[in-house]
Amino acid sequence: MSGTSGLFQLWQVPSSSLFSGCSKLSKDLYLVPARVMYPMSCFRKQMQTTYEIVKGSYVSNPQDRQENKEKLTPKVENVGAFQKLPMVMPSVDILHSALRKAKRVSPTKGIANAAKRERNKGAKQLDSLMKELAVPLRTYKENFPNKKYLHPYERSLIELTLGDGNYEDVLGKLEALRKKVVSVGKEHASICAKSLSKREAEERLNEGLKRIQEIFDRDGKAVDELLNIAKTLRAMPVVDLETPTLCLVGAPNVGKSSLVRVLSTGKPEICNYPFTTRGILMGHINLSYQNFQVTDTPGILRRCDEDRNNLEKLTLAVLTHLPTAVLYVHDLSGECGMSPSDQFVLYKEMRERFSSHIWLDVVSKCDLLQASPVIFTTDDCNADNFELVRYRKIGPDGALNVSVKKEIGLQELKKRVYELLVSQSERIRKQKSKEEGLEVSI
Repeated sequence: MSGTSGLFQLWQVPSSSLFSGCSKLSKDLYLVPARVMYPMSCFRKQMQTTYEIVKGSYVSNPQDRQENKEKLTPKVENVGAFQKLPMVMPSVDILHSALRKAKRVSPTKGIANAAKRERNKGAKQLDSLMKELAVPLRTYKENFPNKKYLHPYERSLIELTLGDGNYEDVLGKLEALRKKVVSVGKEHASICAKSLSKREAEERLNEGLKRIQEIFDRDGKAVDELLNIAKTLRAMPVVDLETPTLCLVGAPNVGKSSLVRVLSTGKPEICNYPFTTRGILMGHINLSYQNFQVTDTPGILRRCDEDRNNLEKLTLAVLTHLPTAVLYVHDLSGECGMSPSDQFVLYKEMRERFSSHIWLDVVSKCDLLQASPVIFTTDDCNADNFELVRYRKIGPDGALNVSVKKEIGLQELKKRVYELLVSQSERIRKQKSKEEGLEVSI
């Protein structure tokens, strides 16, 4: 044996059938070639965790800890989370379905004693009802995204459309309802299981069913609120961040929606009064066989952000969180209800605030422009601001005059919009390449 100790290992195995052909030394002892161990050593290497010595103790490598942390930390989602929301059933349907399924539950077979059989049946039915109600509530809670992990644009939509804190409040009430149903269901199932007679078990079962139903009837409105939230969020426009987007911005009633109809597939409501656009409307443009996105936004007024309504804040959210090219619409005819002077101040503010965006200025309703500029009673007629005086007459430098009604300048507008969106497409491509380069370097 001494001459072969380096070539063989002594193994004890439960069955000789596993090692047929190996040399047998004694009862249940076999000689096995050592090379059989080599694949095992390779397999162990794949499972190996790296460690480092810190103050005399072995701790996992920081790189391993970082990888584990990244796996546990949810990443901020891209846009489109609202289209992944689960379908929510009305609370009445959930309750009726749960009651129907629970009442079909039969006692365990083989129980001869009537009292024991009724106890078993009652406990199982209460447990079934509890689960049939709690499972969909838990599913809704888990599949509606945490707001802090949403894309900033969609986070703004939730806050401005549903109200700040309302989304989290409804999910909180839903979770409270689930916990209450589970607690009461388990409590009454336990009470029913301890009944001393068949009649008592029946009474405990009815009491439990009634109690759970009362809770769901009272607090189930949280499910219906979540149903309405899901409908509202799914109706939100879907934005593709990699497709160039044209955002029409301007004061209320300056003609943005009319231009959207001309440029895209979007069909906004068009009326001659302010704030016709009640939300974000998305359409698509096909120019030179290329597809682009266009969004019509609610009008904004000349005032500080604290005084803005939610419609105006929606417009600012689009400009802040989405990579858009801006088509800013001016109305110098006086029809929109905001004086050219106020439009000028608002325009300067927006241009400075979102200076990183690509801009195209358009003066709409040019067929209504008069030889002398429109002066509102609130305007300072003696103002010596040359830029303002010039703006009242022709708008900002380089602005394109158009009229949807008279079809003036529309072809030139489409050409300029195409050039604008091609530039935006190049920006998006460069930004994506830059981000991919950073990821590779990290």
